[in-house]
Order: sequence, then C-alpha cells, then structure tokens
Amino acid sequence: MNRLETNTEQREISTLTQLQAKLSLKAKLEPKFRFYTLYGHLHRDDVLREAWKTVKRNGGTAGIDNISIRDIEQSNKRVSGFLQEIREELITKKYYPKPVKRVFIPKSDGRLRPLGIPTVKDRVVQAALRLAIEPIFEQDFLACSYGFRPEKSAHQAVGAIQDAVYSGKRQVYDADLKGYFDSIPHDKLMLAVERRIADKQVLKLIQKWLRAPIWEPGKPMKVNEQGTPQGGVISPLLANIYLHWFDKIFNGPNGPGIWAKAVLIRYADDFVVMARYITKKVKTWIEGTLEDRFGLTINREKTKIVDLEAPKGQLDFLGFTMRWWKVRTAQWKKFCSQMPSKKSLKRARERVREITSPKNGYRPVEDIVKRLNLFLLGWGQYFHQGNPSEAFGSLNTYVDERMTHYLQRRSQKSFKKKSGTWYEEMRRLGVVQLTKQLFV
Repeated sequence: MNRLETNTEQREISTLTQLQAKLSLKAKLEPKFRFYTLYGHLHRDDVLREAWKTVKRNGGTAGIDNISIRDIEQSNKRVSGFLQEIREELITKKYYPKPVKRVFIPKSDGRLRPLGIPTVKDRVVQAALRLAIEPIFEQDFLACSYGFRPEKSAHQAVGAIQDAVYSGKRQVYDADLKGYFDSIPHDKLMLAVERRIADKQVLKLIQKWLRAPIWEPGKPMKVNEQGTPQGGVISPLLANIYLHWFDKIFNGPNGPGIWAKAVLIRYADDFVVMARYITKKVKTWIEGTLEDRFGLTINREKTKIVDLEAPKGQLDFLGFTMRWWKVRTAQWKKFCSQMPSKKSLKRARERVREITSPKNGYRPVEDIVKRLNLFLLGWGQYFHQGNPSEAFGSLNTYVDERMTHYLQRRSQKSFKKKSGTWYEEMRRLGVVQLTKQLFV
C-alpha cells in the first residue's frame, strides 16, 4: 500500500469514526429520538470500504451465488468495482438480497445447528448498515448484555457471574432458549427496531433480509417467516435489539431485578439469572415473560436451577465451569473457581485428534506443529483466566501422546527422534506446553 492509499484510508476511518460518534451522541442525549435519515450513509465510500474489511476479516464461505471473497478480489472488477456496483444499487434502490443458503454444523451434543449464509454482497450491505445503526442501539443496551458488542466479552460476563457469587447470589436459573435466532417473531422484532429507526428505506432493507427465502439442497425454496438467520452479519445485532427489551423489563420497576434483587447476565441468547433464592415466582416470571410476551421457547430439558452452595453445585457457562469451593489456607475460606468445562476439554481433545490423525501423515512435521500450536495458543488464551492448571496439564499430556503416536506412524517419510524421552522431543520440536504463566 503506497502513501496516497494509506492517507486515503486514514481519512476514511476518521470520517466514519466521526459519523458513528455523532450518531452515538445523538442517541445518548435523546433516548427517545427516532432516526429518519440513515439510508444515505450506507452507500458512502468509507462505510462500504469498512464493511468490506469486516466481511473479509470474518471470512466465511460463498452464498447461493457461489461467489467467494477470493473470487471478488481476483475478478476483473476487483473490490473497487464490486463496491461501486453495490453503491449504485443502493442509490437507485435496486438492491435486493438473494436467498440465504442453509448449512448445518455439528453441535457438541451431536445435534446440528442451522446456519444461514447470505451472499458476500448481502453480507457487505448488512455490515454497512450495522456500522450505521450499532452506535445508536449501543446507547440503549444495558450493562448486563455482553455478547457481540464492542468492548464487551465472554470473560466480562464470566467475571460478572463471579461478582454475583461473592455478593451472595449463589442460586442460578441457568436458561436455554430453543432455537433463538430461528424463532424471533418478525413483527415484534421490527417494533423493537422502530423504537429507534424511522427511516423507511432502512426498515424495508431489514425486512427484506428477514424474509429472504431459505435455500436448502433437495428442498423447495421457502420464504423465511420467523427468525434472523444465524450467519448473517446483521443477525447478532438484531438478536440483541430484541432481547434488550427483556433486559429492560427484568431490571425495571416490576421485574425481579428489583423485587427479588436478582442479577441478569446475558451473552446473546445464553443467559443466567442469579439471586440468593430462585423462587417459584422468579422462575414463573422469566418463563412467562419470554414465552408469552416475547414469543420464544424455553428448552425445559436443558434449563435448570443450580445451587452453588450444594456440595456438587456447579455452573457451566460460555465454556467455563464455576464452583463455590471451600479451601484451607491459614483458615477455611471459600472462593469461586473458574476452569474449562468438561465439554470444552473434550472438544479440545477432539481438535487435537483431528490435527494429528493418520490422514495428515503426509504433512511435514513442522506444519503439524504449527497447526497444533495455533489451536493450543488460541484455546489457552481464552481459558487461561481463573484456575486452568488441571485442564492445561491434562491437555498437554494428551497432546504429547497424540504427537508421539503421529510421529511413530507417519505414512511416508519416517521420523527418527533424537536421544532423550518423547517429552523432550516434543519440546525440541516446539510443541506448546500450556501454562497459566504463558498468557500473563
């Protein structure tokens, strides 16, 4: 990138930041203001360029048109021509989303999770709209919401749970919403959006995305009647906009946040409610509000009440297991431990097994070590907080065992280890050993 391109990019970032700051300030100062002129921002060059970067950074496969990010970069029009085409379609109001390609990915319990994959063009337009409206809704969202938000993270949500535990709120309503993204009622979602957005062109755009037909191999195309496809760039924001009103009612004058002194901690559609006592009244309020008022479904098979004061009481949330332990130092003392859950450790072992499987026997050892280390460092970075030592030690042992077997059975070029143990050989090869100190 030459100096002219760098300066242009810096100016675009600056003007986009200014736009978002103005929208954010207006929303903050006037909580009931509805924005009427947003559509024109979508086809700005700086907005579209940043939207493209967002889509490219997130990656993902091609949509129903089979045009990938790489195809666009290598086409005759290049990215600039692709974005100019989108700009013209938005200006002339000829843009219309294509059907969403449905794919299924395996979940940890063996079931399949449906994902809706829009085309790259649709993802760019969705990202452009998100850049324009997210600063507005961010001023409305409450502190109890942590998922898919700027400056928020899963670690902060887990930290909020620990704070609640130490404050004495050790009974937990551990909720599970059945197919949340695919079950949001469109009419109620649009009412929530219209609380802040009055621009008819923007509202039409969102409705088009919500109702875009679903394409699935071997099945007839059908219009989407409910839900926002999990896989779309705009979907996480829309999902947060809808459940924001649950957050607000929960913490309002007639909600359990007041009369039960309960705490709500939500990461997208995963949430827990914590209080000194989860009474029948609290449980009935949560389930009645979500099902009757919001049109959602509680998965009662997975939803449970956990008592962390109980001998075997534990809470699994966002990949972590939390327990209220009694330990002896100078005197008996209780603390809230935080460690990778059994499911998280099982999935990590499965990934290690996949990397070191016989089908990769033809790959250079250096490549396997690189792939393994990339995964281990990412996994360790997420789980290093709290008390991960036991899980780290277990995974380290498994990695060394798998790598030893991998090297001993390589399908092509045989591998001869140098003198010493296989443990020492792993360290010579540079295989990562996870320790808490590694991430300090």
